[in-house]
Amino acid sequence: MRISIDDDLDLNKIAYSGQCFRACRLSDDTFRFITGNHRVDITDESLRNGKKTEDRTVLDITCGEDEWERIWHPYFDLDRCYADIRGSIPEDDLYLRRAAAAGAGIRILRQERFEMLISFIISQRKSIPAIRTSVEKLVNLYGRDGFFPSAQDMKDATAEELGLCGIGYRTPYILSAVDRIVHGEIDLDALDRLDDDELFDELKSFYGVGDKVANCVALFAYHRTGRAPVDTWIKKVIDEQYGGINPFPSYGNDAGIMQQYIFYYAQNVTRGLS
Repeated sequence: MRISIDDDLDLNKIAYSGQCFRACRLSDDTFRFITGNHRVDITDESLRNGKKTEDRTVLDITCGEDEWERIWHPYFDLDRCYADIRGSIPEDDLYLRRAAAAGAGIRILRQERFEMLISFIISQRKSIPAIRTSVEKLVNLYGRDGFFPSAQDMKDATAEELGLCGIGYRTPYILSAVDRIVHGEIDLDALDRLDDDELFDELKSFYGVGDKVANCVALFAYHRTGRAPVDTWIKKVIDEQYGGINPFPSYGNDAGIMQQYIFYYAQNVTRGLS
């Protein structure tokens, strides 16, 4: 099936933006995305040799129309205009305007909740390639048909097994999270009914989950786009570019999108340099 997207959409930037760890590039113009028990390969026909040749994005997708509308349309947040969001950045926020121009095409994905909780617990003090490696080892150990395991799939996991995934000191955090979910102490889907602050507090109730991980899970699993995680990259930018004053609260419900532009810019363009 072929579809046309008239808004910002860059599959490569999304796949390697640090918000998802299983998406991958299969060729110059084809990418694979996985969420829950769904997998799709998408060819961007507007790419030639890995570079955009036109503003409009034409996609050839391997799923049917029903699955696209139910799963992937919301996954890529296609009801929101990201070009308008970039255009709303004030002219005096020069750094963010440069970051948004570089990151144009990034979109905030709606991802599976347990996967995001475990993935971002793993992410602590790890590089993105190392996170991806650990996540794939976890999938190979506990997943089914190449999909991320459920908490039930991991109910008998041991510290020794998780050690094979390079998870290290995060192992008891993951075992605790699995145990709480399997025994019904917390329902990740039910948390979606909470407001942003309540959701943040509940996510922080998980052993080993601090502010950054809770905000990442809120943003990438619950699509709370007003949450802007602050890691070492973002803190460096705040200190060097904004005089230590966090700029994201002023962007309201778009704060998490602005954070992703800056994270991508710092990681892939400036490498944290002023």
